Amino acid sequence: MHFMTRIVFMGSPDFAVPTLKKLADKNATRTQPYEVVGVVTQPDRPAGRGREVKPPAVKTLALELGLDIIQPEKLKIPEAMEQLHRWQPDLIVVAAFGQILRAEVLALPVQGCINVHASLLSRWRGAAPIQAAISAGDAETGITIMKMDKGVDTGAILSQHAIPIEEDDTGGSLTKKLAGLGADLLNESLPGYLSGELQLQPQDESKATYAPMLKKEDARLDLTRDAVDLARRVRALNPRPGAFIEWKAEMLKLHKAHSVKRMPQITVAGEVPTGQRLIYEGTPAISTNDGLLILDEVQPAGKKPMSGKAFLAGARGWES
Repeated sequence: MHFMTRIVFMGSPDFAVPTLKKLADKNATRTQPYEVVGVVTQPDRPAGRGREVKPPAVKTLALELGLDIIQPEKLKIPEAMEQLHRWQPDLIVVAAFGQILRAEVLALPVQGCINVHASLLSRWRGAAPIQAAISAGDAETGITIMKMDKGVDTGAILSQHAIPIEEDDTGGSLTKKLAGLGADLLNESLPGYLSGELQLQPQDESKATYAPMLKKEDARLDLTRDAVDLARRVRALNPRPGAFIEWKAEMLKLHKAHSVKRMPQITVAGEVPTGQRLIYEGTPAISTNDGLLILDEVQPAGKKPMSGKAFLAGARGWES
């Protein structure tokens, strides 16, 4: 007779949804039986242009599954800790929860806390590993299942799975791929972890890099950077928070862009200064150190996304 492992799940955005779905699947055959006894997710928050209050994606799924939910502003509030103790978890599983787990929470379950992290640790610890990997031009990324300790993503590794970063991958498309991969890898790794057969590997500290949480200001493009870097940044920040430049004292969001090496036919007498707005083959472009950033899809303030060519049709004075 197997002992039933009690799991509390902590997660919030779309990335965490496949993991909770797989964990809570009552029809799955398991060598090590477990059940999700509770879900901790972030509070409902205003989102989108209308600033309408919306629940996190994980809450929506947890309600469908009939799971107990709490949404504390901070885990340290007494009511949250009391509920965690009432659930008596043997294991806590975390996927993009959005809060740091304090020592008291880490010590609560006998099997510890494990995290589904969207990078090949020790590369890209922190809150925005997917965007960091695309921005840096990494050839691959992946999922790491890790036993949590008091550091930020510094714990020992249970398992990893790498995938290539495709040339057209955006922050959004890569998040979707890694979300599914994370659910699968956790599912494969849990039996060996719960039985004690899986050997944990310490991280290589010499390869550690950090990807802090993205703030709105981080989405402003630094036009002193090379065109290749800027094009990658646009991909990394699509759809959220969305790269932007300022134009006519308003935000111009850039959804799609690519780089070209500077063409001699578009240079005027002397050098084109960095950051100058140009038109290249009927599409808006910006000059950089090493070439042009071509704006394929943009979104002016208060309008819907449109092609660069459509934007030019109504944009007076782009080149001035």
